[in-house]
Amino acid sequence: MKCMETLELSYGHYNNNHSFKPFRFDLQLFAGEKTEEPTAKRKADAKKKGQVGRSQEVNAAFVLLVGFMILRFLGGNAVEEIMNYSTYVFGNLNADINEESIMQMFIAIIILLAKTSMPLMVFIMIIGLAMNIAQVGFNFSTEQISFNPGKMSPISGIKRMFSKRSLVELVKSLFKIAIIGYFVFSYLSDEIFQIPKLIYMDLLGGLHKMSDTIFGLAFKIIGVFIVMAAMDFAYQKWQNTQDLKMSKQEVKEEFKQQEGDPKIKGKIRQKQRQMAMARMMQEVPKADVIITNPTHFAVALKYESGMSAPVVIAKGQDLVAQKIKSLARDSKVPIVENKPLARALFAAVEVGGLVPHELYKAVAEVLAYVYRLKRRTRYA
Repeated sequence: MKCMETLELSYGHYNNNHSFKPFRFDLQLFAGEKTEEPTAKRKADAKKKGQVGRSQEVNAAFVLLVGFMILRFLGGNAVEEIMNYSTYVFGNLNADINEESIMQMFIAIIILLAKTSMPLMVFIMIIGLAMNIAQVGFNFSTEQISFNPGKMSPISGIKRMFSKRSLVELVKSLFKIAIIGYFVFSYLSDEIFQIPKLIYMDLLGGLHKMSDTIFGLAFKIIGVFIVMAAMDFAYQKWQNTQDLKMSKQEVKEEFKQQEGDPKIKGKIRQKQRQMAMARMMQEVPKADVIITNPTHFAVALKYESGMSAPVVIAKGQDLVAQKIKSLARDSKVPIVENKPLARALFAAVEVGGLVPHELYKAVAEVLAYVYRLKRRTRYA
């Protein structure tokens, strides 16, 4: 069943035959518009699939920052290790070169590379994981790397190439190139006049000057990268929310899935009421007395030895009250008219509940009357 029907507006136009043709406006065109904020369930499902607001720029910026900081603080030791090993190698060139010496040299090179590069790789790996967890929490999903034949379609590839996301990524790349070019030009334009002075320095002094220049430029560019990464992170969060937005119909369908279809729930409640009513009616023949209004209310009471108070085993209003009284007549259960007591019991006690203390006296009088009536009937 359509939730919206096609409307015919009172406006129209004339065709070539000067006949009036009404203008049709189909509201179904707007039924699927995604205007609703994503629900918690939709966000959770998207997170399981790996669809989260995450910026790769944040990872890249902090990896560069940590990497250059480690090179800044540990680079001197790495250079010293390499120079010592180079001195050792060139100092022993006259030694016999055989299979064993080549193997020892190869092992020494591997150990040297491990000592100089391992700290850098470990810290970069840690900071990469830390930035991912900081952005989206601990979330492992294989959905994005699973095989999807649809991604191999040339048409899908062309659509992705000319999509809004691709355009944004292109603008970001061009912006980064422009920023890096500007900072490289502005920084080196001040340092270029210092380069000829390097010929008057020794090797270590020249290397130290070059490293200062490179690290100074790198940290300025990384600072700009961090600002761009923060902006990109905010954009990715916003874009992810836009991608997850739902139409009104999708919200309704999700609510039905979570809470159940209201129509089905209504039928279940109706069935439960019918079953409860049937069970209650089955208890009416077991009652000791039915107290009535006489037409609007009926309350069935039962009292046995050992009970702390009489129990309301059935009650009803209007048609239900008439049904209770009809069953009572068929089962020869006494019916006593007491308007105030019937109203009080109906309002104060649920089915299966005990008569409250303040109504003990009135109920006791009714039960006493019923017991006397039964005795007279028995000995009549």
